[in-house]
Amino acid sequence: MTGGQVALPEAITNPDTKDRYLVTSLIEEAITSSVLEGAATTRRVARDMIRTGRPPRDQSERMIANNFRAMQHIGSVKNELLTKDLVLEVHRLVTDQALDDPCGSGRFRREDEPVVVSHPFEDVVLHKPPPASELEERMSKMCDFANEVASEVFIHPVIRSIILHFWLAYDHPFVDGNGRTARALFYWSMLRHGFWLCEFISISEIILRAPARYGRAFLYTETDENDLTYFLLYHLDIILRAIDQLYAYVERKSREIRRLERDLRAVGGLNHRQRAIISHGLRHTNHRYTVESHKRSHKVVHQTARNDLLDLVERGLLEARKVGRQWEFTPVRGLEEKLRGEE
Repeated sequence: MTGGQVALPEAITNPDTKDRYLVTSLIEEAITSSVLEGAATTRRVARDMIRTGRPPRDQSERMIANNFRAMQHIGSVKNELLTKDLVLEVHRLVTDQALDDPCGSGRFRREDEPVVVSHPFEDVVLHKPPPASELEERMSKMCDFANEVASEVFIHPVIRSIILHFWLAYDHPFVDGNGRTARALFYWSMLRHGFWLCEFISISEIILRAPARYGRAFLYTETDENDLTYFLLYHLDIILRAIDQLYAYVERKSREIRRLERDLRAVGGLNHRQRAIISHGLRHTNHRYTVESHKRSHKVVHQTARNDLLDLVERGLLEARKVGRQWEFTPVRGLEEKLRGEE
């Protein structure tokens, strides 16, 4: 499913609309992955921060902004081999200005920085990671595993990606930000192996609904002689649920757009040509219209086509900019929300 081997929603395969769903997914993963690690803010505020590009106001918002940048970076390096430097760069991105001690960003923990995983409400140590002295060697082996160096047996890429997630979390090589880095590496591995739909799903959103199960999947594995079956089954279930959620989300948004297209017929003052443009713009958010293209599409004179487009600009539904000697018109950002009256 995540490799695109079955029928996918048109909204995801359509180059004019896929970016909208990609950004939405990256934002959701950035928010929920941060909330799992203690960030506290509302989704609406976080989405607004990322979409408008405004600077973070506190540490929680900084964590979310960092995660978003890290997820974007993962997409840009998906064809590269995993190296220690790449792992450190991902950690640097997710922890930039978000640690109590800023010097802990982008480096392994030291011997004088003991790290343990404790129960959130009880004074109980759940996991004691390997000593810092072993991290260089363990990281080298982890990268070899991720890159399939001298692999003697076949391991399915999805299984390999899940093991990579577990491996970094188990080693806990950083003073903080291990979970966010581990989940980012899972995405890197999935994308590297061609499971491109993973860029559109948020595993952290599913994990957040029952975070105790996430912790228990690690714990069951470690307390049963490192039998990864527990974590593998848990993680596969998370992936399947995330895919189902993506399909449900796309279907819901598609229904909303179809409903908006129907409702456009009742918008006062718009003629059928203008309704056609807005309907098209809902599905093709980056499309560029010109007076000439509108004139040819509807077989009207130049002045009629020009008046149609300028009226839509006046209504705040299209944006106009001059390119060379002609004007180009594009759907305004947030056209769907604007039509629903959610400005």
